[in-house]
Amino acid sequence: MPRLTKIYTKKGDQGQTSLGGGQRVPKDHLRVTAYGTVDELNSQIGVALAVGVCEQLATVLSEVQNELFDLGSDLAFVEEDKAAYKLPQIEARHIERLEDLIDEITATVGPLENFILPGGTLGSAQLHMARTICRRAERDVATLMREESVGANVLAYLNRLSDALFVMARYENLMQNEAEPLWRPGA
Repeated sequence: MPRLTKIYTKKGDQGQTSLGGGQRVPKDHLRVTAYGTVDELNSQIGVALAVGVCEQLATVLSEVQNELFDLGSDLAFVEEDKAAYKLPQIEARHIERLEDLIDEITATVGPLENFILPGGTLGSAQLHMARTICRRAERDVATLMREESVGANVLAYLNRLSDALFVMARYENLMQNEAEPLWRPGA
């Protein structure tokens, strides 16, 4: 585990930051933007947990938060440096677990018969916020991938996670006996 002995370093005061391998890059570098959005996503999931979601989702979301730290560390290192460090990686098994979760929850909440609006319970609304941040993280990683290599499973994981967050938001409303807010076109 990394040990942080000092929180501030003053090294970023001129608009530069260090990647995991020590390279100095601008704070708005595509790689920094991508892992920054993943960090924002992780924080939003923390908000969902803090406001309260059902026990099943709380367990899953805690696991997801740890996986997002792994994914963030993957993004914080350029591919050439990953061999020198023992970094946790997002693997196909993580994606498969999300797919299984999506299938399980969808079997409970049922298929969509109409578009739904983000909202319902406070927990569900927070999960919808996490979903939209996850979609932004996915776009940021896709942009980065046009310039540099990233871990093989990073983009697919974010794609499945956004779908999982959507069905989790629906599930949270169901568990709290809250009707899903439906889109009423032209209302």
